[in-house]
Amino acid sequence: MNTKTILALACFISLALTGTARAADMHTRVIAATCMACHGPGGKSLSKDIPDLTGLEQDKFVQLMKEFKSGERESTIMHRHAAGYTNAEFEAMGAYFAGLK
Repeated sequence: MNTKTILALACFISLALTGTARAADMHTRVIAATCMACHGPGGKSLSKDIPDLTGLEQDKFVQLMKEFKSGERESTIMHRHAAGYTNAEFEAMGAYFAGLK
């Protein structure tokens, strides 16, 4: 392969990976938005009975969601929500909420 072909392939791969990262970011924002129906706009709860998600440490978020999913942590509704997500999605949402201020 000549240099131009290698550079063109490198650019194409870079663009493809960038698009994938943006798609994953959009996916995370969409699934995190479902949390905001109860946990408030931007993860800031409007009720004293529902905890804020804004600024919650990623590891804590992931731990709680796994506990809801397994049934280890009791809840009226969260186990149903948690059942629909993968561990990777828990990690992504945890990072998203940890980054909100």
